[in-house]
Formats: sequence, structure tokens, C-alpha cells
Amino acid sequence: MIPIQPGTVSGHYSLTVEKSLCVGPPDRLFMFGGVGLASALAAVEAFTGRPTVWAAAQYLSYARPGTRLDLEVIVPVAGKYNSQARIVTKAGDQEIITVNAALGSRPDSPHQQWAEMPAVPPPQDCPVMPMRWSRDPDDLNSLFEQRVAHGNFGAARGTAPPSTDGIARLWLRPTNPDQVIDRLLLAVMADFLPSGVGNALGMNAGGNSLDNTIRFARLVPTRWVLADIRIHATAQGFAHGRVHLFAEDGTLLGTASQSMILRVF
Repeated sequence: MIPIQPGTVSGHYSLTVEKSLCVGPPDRLFMFGGVGLASALAAVEAFTGRPTVWAAAQYLSYARPGTRLDLEVIVPVAGKYNSQARIVTKAGDQEIITVNAALGSRPDSPHQQWAEMPAVPPPQDCPVMPMRWSRDPDDLNSLFEQRVAHGNFGAARGTAPPSTDGIARLWLRPTNPDQVIDRLLLAVMADFLPSGVGNALGMNAGGNSLDNTIRFARLVPTRWVLADIRIHATAQGFAHGRVHLFAEDGTLLGTASQSMILRVF
């Protein structure tokens, strides 16, 4: 899904922004923020040979369809079990995204989980997620099936009262049945967090991500992922929230948080 290519210089990779990696109104498409984070993780994991533990992206500018991006991987620290890295993504001389990350795996460590998956109906019993605007049929949304497990996403059309708890829950799965749900795909799914803003406010609203911090837990095979979204607050033109990502069996796959520029449409 993230077609990065190795560059001619060590530590450099490239990505051409295709329409299928973008969202937004058909005449103003831009690369989905989660794709920017996932492409950086693809580059740093390829370069270090280690899995991502934690990563934080700062979004600085937009990349439009057809843009060719250069991703530079810098690894200041590489220890026995973990590495600390930075990935800078540019379009020409313009910096688009900067990602800081920690990578590695420590053998023989215990696995335990305290976060609990909420009780929700199975995906087949949940309605399809409504879109808040007309979209390009080939944009990133076409790569995912989205079903509403909790929350009134009718708020996207101004038809719901504000949420009392700021919680919205979505079942997500790739439309390609052969697509494996890995860390890269989870980084993309985590960026569905802004879709909970409209539900929280009870109006046609969303957000443009300023950042995206993701922490990976234990990965297990799953076809669907439950995005348990909580919008914590909106203030001074910004929104803040988090999302837990659960496998169908209740395993916590990862957790992410964001601050967004609040957009009321």
C-alpha cells in the first residue's frame, strides 16, 4: 500500500503521491497524514531492519497528487536492541513531514494488556460510515471499508446533538482481502481519529492533523480493526484526541494521539 522505493544514496527513499493515497475534496486532494507517517516508518524499518515501537510525526505542509517525495533516514543512535531515528520527508526543498521514531524488539519480554476493547456490535451489524463531502471515487477512502460501531456520524451532516462523552468507534478493514494489517497500515488507520470531531461537536466538522504520535503494542492477525476514538477537548481553534486500535479478538494493536486544526465545514 505504501510504495516507497530505495534511492541512489544510502538512507534515502522516494514516494510518488498517487491519488489513492490522498483525501479531501476532488479538486483539492492532498496526501493523507497517516500515509506520510506510514511511508516514513516503511523507510526507517527498511533501513534499520527493526520494527517501530513509537513514532511521532509533525505535519508541516501538504503534498498533492503527482508529487515526488524524498525521505531521508537519520539514525543518531543504534544499540543492541533498539535504535533512535529521524525521517525527514521533502518535496524538493520544502519539508513536508518530520518523524521521530524508536525501533527495536527486546527478546523474552512479558506480554500483558490492561486496556480493554469496548463492547460493540460486530462489523456486519454496523452501518457504513457516511462521507461528509462528495469525494473522488479513487481516493484513500476507497481502500477501506468503514463501519460505525458507536457514535452518530450523522453529525457530519449536522443532524446530531453534541456527544456527551466525545467517543466514536469505527470498524476498519482494507478492501483488498490480501492486505495484511501491519504497523504501516495501523499508522494509516490511526489517522482516522479526526473523523470523531464531528460526532463530538454534533456538527459538520473535522480537523487537519498537526501531529500524530503512535505507539505499537502486540500485533496479531485480524481482518477488522476497531478504532476506539475519544476527542478530549476543542479549544482556541484546535481539537485534541486519542485512538486505541484493537484486533477483533480484543488485542490492543496500538494507540495514537493527535492535535488538529479544528475545521467546521
